[in-house]
Amino acid sequence: MNASGRVRSCAQGRPVSAFGGVVGRAALVAEVEGALAAGGRVVLRGAPGAGKSTLLDGVVRDRPGPVIRVGADADGLPFAVVAEIFDAVPAGLRDGLAGPQRDAVAALLRRGAGEVDVMAVRFALAAVLREVGGLLVIDDAQWTDPAGAGAVAYALRRAGGAVGCVIAERTPVEVSVSGRFGGAWAMVAVPPLSVGEVAALLGEHGLPGALAGRVHAASGGFPGWVPAIGRALDAGSDPRPVRRLIAARLAELSATTRAVLLAVALARRPTPALLRRAGWPDADLHLRPAVAAGLITMADGVRFVGTAIADTVIEEAGWSGRAAVHRALAGASGDPIDRVRHRGLADPGTDVGLGRELAEAAVAARDAGDRAGAAELGLLAAERLPGGERGAVIAEATVDAAAAGRGDLVLRGETLLDRVGTPAERARARLAVIRSAGQSLHGHADTFARALADAEGDPALEAEVRIRLAVRANLTEGNPARAREEAVRACGLASAAGDRSLLAAALTMRARVERIVGHPDAERTLAQALALQRPQADPVNDSAEFLAARHDLFDDRVDDARGLLLGLLPVAERSGDAEGIVDVLRGLAEVEVRAGACVRASSYAARALELTESAGLSAGPAWYTMAVTEAAGGDLGHARTYAMRGVAVSQEAHDVVFLARGLHALGAIDLIGGDPQEAVRSLERVRVLERDAGVVDPSPLRWHGDLAIALALTGRLERARALLAEVRPIAARLGRTGVLAALDHAEGQVAAAGGDLAGAAEVLARSAERFAALGLPLELGRVLLSQAQVARRRRRPAEGRAFVTRAYEVFTAARAVPWLRLTLHAADRLGPSAVPAGREDALTPGEARVGELIARGASNREIAAALALSVKTVEATLTRIYRKRGVRSRTQLAALLRDTAPDGSGEGFPAFGPEPASLPFPPSTPRERPHG
Repeated sequence: MNASGRVRSCAQGRPVSAFGGVVGRAALVAEVEGALAAGGRVVLRGAPGAGKSTLLDGVVRDRPGPVIRVGADADGLPFAVVAEIFDAVPAGLRDGLAGPQRDAVAALLRRGAGEVDVMAVRFALAAVLREVGGLLVIDDAQWTDPAGAGAVAYALRRAGGAVGCVIAERTPVEVSVSGRFGGAWAMVAVPPLSVGEVAALLGEHGLPGALAGRVHAASGGFPGWVPAIGRALDAGSDPRPVRRLIAARLAELSATTRAVLLAVALARRPTPALLRRAGWPDADLHLRPAVAAGLITMADGVRFVGTAIADTVIEEAGWSGRAAVHRALAGASGDPIDRVRHRGLADPGTDVGLGRELAEAAVAARDAGDRAGAAELGLLAAERLPGGERGAVIAEATVDAAAAGRGDLVLRGETLLDRVGTPAERARARLAVIRSAGQSLHGHADTFARALADAEGDPALEAEVRIRLAVRANLTEGNPARAREEAVRACGLASAAGDRSLLAAALTMRARVERIVGHPDAERTLAQALALQRPQADPVNDSAEFLAARHDLFDDRVDDARGLLLGLLPVAERSGDAEGIVDVLRGLAEVEVRAGACVRASSYAARALELTESAGLSAGPAWYTMAVTEAAGGDLGHARTYAMRGVAVSQEAHDVVFLARGLHALGAIDLIGGDPQEAVRSLERVRVLERDAGVVDPSPLRWHGDLAIALALTGRLERARALLAEVRPIAARLGRTGVLAALDHAEGQVAAAGGDLAGAAEVLARSAERFAALGLPLELGRVLLSQAQVARRRRRPAEGRAFVTRAYEVFTAARAVPWLRLTLHAADRLGPSAVPAGREDALTPGEARVGELIARGASNREIAAALALSVKTVEATLTRIYRKRGVRSRTQLAALLRDTAPDGSGEGFPAFGPEPASLPFPPSTPRERPHG
């Protein structure tokens, strides 16, 4: 009997991505599907609120065949789950059971008289599940009663492979699913959402992705809290609904655990030792339930996974409870700054002496690089200081808060200074508000106007405001010419003020925009700034040294750029300026990509993203950098996702600079991934953005060659030639050798697309020589692959094999995984002898057969059964294939083997050559389209 139409039961109303899956859980859904295919029994485990039920929605949605979905009862009633299963199936199935079984089911469902016959229930359940088949889904399985679990376990055993089962249970659990239901289960952990997944979920609720970092930091990635926190942050609305959600989770913990959590929330650097000294000798024991619930971690000290959890713990305690814990922590802390902080937070009075102690502690915290701590201490001090001393302390605290990314403290300081500050102090507070906005300067016109009004008559302060206006003109308005005008005015004001450091900052901003518009004075202006700049300018990302490193990178002086940035990194870290640290890390990531050190580049990019998230900074720059490093040495699917996130966030923030960068990354990734038409779409947007902004210098963002190649691959040769003819004279006039090398590469591709293979070979050789001389390995390797393709088309296989061998060596040294994949494509198309010498990666017949099954989506267990091998043998074979094919995952291997299948579907090399009729290289994960 086909009961699928009546049995299927899927929860409604959960967030579903516009891209066709449950938001942020596509990879986990795929993992569950794979585990089901391999063994048919899967348990999802995660903390309450981690999104297990939503993940189940993704598993059952659009799944072919019958699905029975039930939930366990928290009351633990006998056979509750079994009763739900019987209630979900068609009545005809129940009525068709044998007499004793039918009677037992009727008694269980309270539809008949008599006692429940346990064995008859088990037999009945097995019969029904065998008849229905498909998938059984049990949510909240931790509450399944022993009798019900035993019946399900028996029925699954009797059903054999006819019924798959997915069970979701929350941590902590006293008895795991294998203990309750028996048998072998594949465990899939359900972690909280990543910051990127938070961005996607916010987008589904109509909230800006730019909030993702702050929402992730506040929510800890728990999906149920993300929309509420996002709405509160977006509209500045009442946070109480959020706190009610979190308080309900906290209420499940004991009073003692909640008391210890309050101490954790109030301490700056909580550790078990500190908590023991403060009066909780068994703190470790009391905190275990909070760890198991996913609310805190204790891997490195003790910390909440989300700031909103700590805020709720503090709010729920009340002032008197907080004061008592602060006094206990003041006595337990060995840090004099922390002791003063806790005393200040425990004392409601107006003790001027304590106020001055707090102000001194703020200075000490600032000197130690703890800008958030300095901001908090300064604002505490201001509550106790007399009026004449208060304004300056608040102003310093507001600047500290901006450096730490604490927008809440910035706004608090600005509000206080509106009442008690001088115009100069208010101007400094306005500047802190502007700086804390990061990339999101759109909509701050009133703040700029107030800052200019407060700075009137003070040339130094007005110069600072003009510098930030220059930043806004360049970043948000896309108008570097206007930015230069503001920077020039700032230079004059700084000179009038006699402030050498401020003049250096103004000259640096002027040099930044002069480079963009191709002004001949750009390098001379930067040299003037460097001559004036103090060695440790704050913030470092606005310093002349940082801009000099960027110019070195633009001019392909990679070693010089690395040296400057490595010198600035400890300076930024000592200053505690989060945005400065992130920008230096991002700069180092870009340098290492250019240098062909993909692993180091990925490390720097990951650190930048982590700090961006923890400090609540604008995520567009960090996501752009992650896209660049992933495209060079990681996974193209991940790279594309990062690029799309960066584009979406930059559009929301009206950040023209990083919108262009994100679109360039997206276009380059699509070109590599085999979709030149989509690449044209993104890169043409970059062209329009730079044209409208008046950008002249092609070296900072080198999209021109990529667009020319994409145009050629889509048959638009004349447009490609016109673009190259437009850009080449500018690059030659400005002396941009690296840009000229990239244009040579593009010209070679365009020539080959037009049938001039001899001309293509000549210009590609020139490009390779230039890139080799500049020491840019990834660009060199890319040209070598283009040369190999041209050689193949010219019927010169030996020459093509030589180019492929050299490219393989270059990309192997760089650990550039996506490029190695493309190199293997080129080698396979040149025949077995094209395999680089010493690589020893020709697949044996047995390995080839395993690879064929992998490409078809078979699991290890299915391969073992098909080839009469053990699972361990299949795993060992896969390890050898990974090594030979230069890939790191099953997904990459399957995509690679599909692309090089012997049916001819692997023909064509769209990222490098003129064979637009065949574009076989899909990205390694499903495609997403950018917002807007």
